[in-house]
Amino acid sequence: MRCKQVRQLGLVRDHDAPGLDRPWRRPGALSYVPIRVRAFVRPPIDVYEPPADLVIEHDVAVSIRDGTILRVDVYRPSGAGRFPTLLCAHPYGKDRVPVKRRRGYKISFQFSVLRQTGKFRFSTLTTWEAPDPAWWVAQGYAVVNCDLRGAGTSEGTSALLSDGEGEDVHDLIEWAGARPWCSGVGMIGVSYLAVSQWKAAALRPPSLGAICPWEGFTDAYRDLLRPGGIREDGFTRIWSAGLHGVRQRYSIRAEQKRRPTRDAFYLALVPDLERIEVPTLVCGSFSDNNLHTRGSFRGFEQISSSDKFLYTHRGGKWSTFYSDEAKRVQLAFFDRYLKGDDVPPPPPVRLEVRESRVQIAETREEQEWPLARTAWTPLYFTNKGLARDAPTSSGAITFGTRSRGVRIGWTVRSDTELAGPMSLRLFVSVQNTDDVSLFAGVEKWRGRSYVPFEGSYGYGRDRVTSGWQKASLRALDDAQSRPFEPVPTLADPQPLAPDVIVQVDIALGPSATLFRAGEQLRLVVAGRWLAPRNPLFGGFPAWYQPSARGRCTLHWGPEHRAQLLVPVIDS
Repeated sequence: MRCKQVRQLGLVRDHDAPGLDRPWRRPGALSYVPIRVRAFVRPPIDVYEPPADLVIEHDVAVSIRDGTILRVDVYRPSGAGRFPTLLCAHPYGKDRVPVKRRRGYKISFQFSVLRQTGKFRFSTLTTWEAPDPAWWVAQGYAVVNCDLRGAGTSEGTSALLSDGEGEDVHDLIEWAGARPWCSGVGMIGVSYLAVSQWKAAALRPPSLGAICPWEGFTDAYRDLLRPGGIREDGFTRIWSAGLHGVRQRYSIRAEQKRRPTRDAFYLALVPDLERIEVPTLVCGSFSDNNLHTRGSFRGFEQISSSDKFLYTHRGGKWSTFYSDEAKRVQLAFFDRYLKGDDVPPPPPVRLEVRESRVQIAETREEQEWPLARTAWTPLYFTNKGLARDAPTSSGAITFGTRSRGVRIGWTVRSDTELAGPMSLRLFVSVQNTDDVSLFAGVEKWRGRSYVPFEGSYGYGRDRVTSGWQKASLRALDDAQSRPFEPVPTLADPQPLAPDVIVQVDIALGPSATLFRAGEQLRLVVAGRWLAPRNPLFGGFPAWYQPSARGRCTLHWGPEHRAQLLVPVIDS
């Protein structure tokens, strides 16, 4: 009996058949703790002093269209001349730079709280998630670092992520473009410094020559605040608290809590991506599915730029942005489109395929995303596991929405690359509740060993990909949905009646993973977030509002063709 119970909980795996599981418990957690502690105590970051010949202007006043004064810091090469200029705009404080201490430098606390995956360096002029002014000036560029309205040294009251904020950035671009030392303006930066680029570029400021949004979401509701209609209660809470010094017209966290559906407030935060026509280098990370991954790929696909390029990776966010390779790509891009140098453009898609967190299988050039040669392959739920053949008999499994989940596997018979988004179609019914928040993840296993990947916020034990969907918000937007990417409207809740089976489609974020012959693709589904919350071995700070207590049943068979659609890449 003891052995049977252990097998049922997924702690022993010897076949692919459906079974109960606790996805938040995976082997290897304890061995990960020292890695996490070392990264917290001593982040692998080298801070250096900039050369003395930089021209630096602090707190330069910029009057924008309504008369509000925004302030910027300007860094440029010494001597006369005009220079291509990179601008970044954010609410994090342009003056929050590394500070010299008796023992090294004090850097942003985020670099400790959010694990860093490898060594990198920047100068004492570098603010959180911004380009390093000293490095870029050495390449012949000027850098303008801007406090957004209501933040740092700037006047006014902010409306984060709004059209008004986009207009402010538009005016900052035009101010920079009119300086006698500026030959053209580009934008670069990570996270919010990427998000601010989408809004501004959609307004088509005449002086803007190119943008490089390095991991930036494009739909606050879908990508962060309520993916699949499920409220994010971890990062959003901490991020909002960290903006306490910003004078805000509204609190993003307060609006998130009181607005459960994708209403007019959220729609107004979405940039008009189709209006973006400038050359664009997008970083689409496979390791930030909780925040920026989906929006970055959406941005790349939907902008109208004829010169657009996608740089993918599954490493750490900051260690990649400041890496020598990434800076070479960024520099060549801006040299071509801001300086006008005769250098080749980046490849349309730089695709990085991983076997695990630490093992890159291949990095290659592709022509589009998703890849045109993708064989979209349904893996059907059957009583023996996931299978390419449709089921001939029916089955079902029930789990507690707070205490258990379900796992079902597919053992790969030959080396198989899966590169692209995935989608999951479930048929569910509920008992003792009228709704369920469904959390789905795709894992990789080698025998009894769980294979981890890099994830959001420095979490090094992530899955291949994951997705979310509140069952009551399952109605799809047929105009936007694609077979491999269901897009729910998230506007009209439809509670579930007891024991009535409904179809729920779940989008799983993009990934690029090589499965070797004999390895298992394991799908897990639960009614609560799939990762532990513990900061030492869990996905901190990511966390999502769990389902109400109840029971959920997954159904499959000839009449309920539950399936995972996977992107098989033909070699």
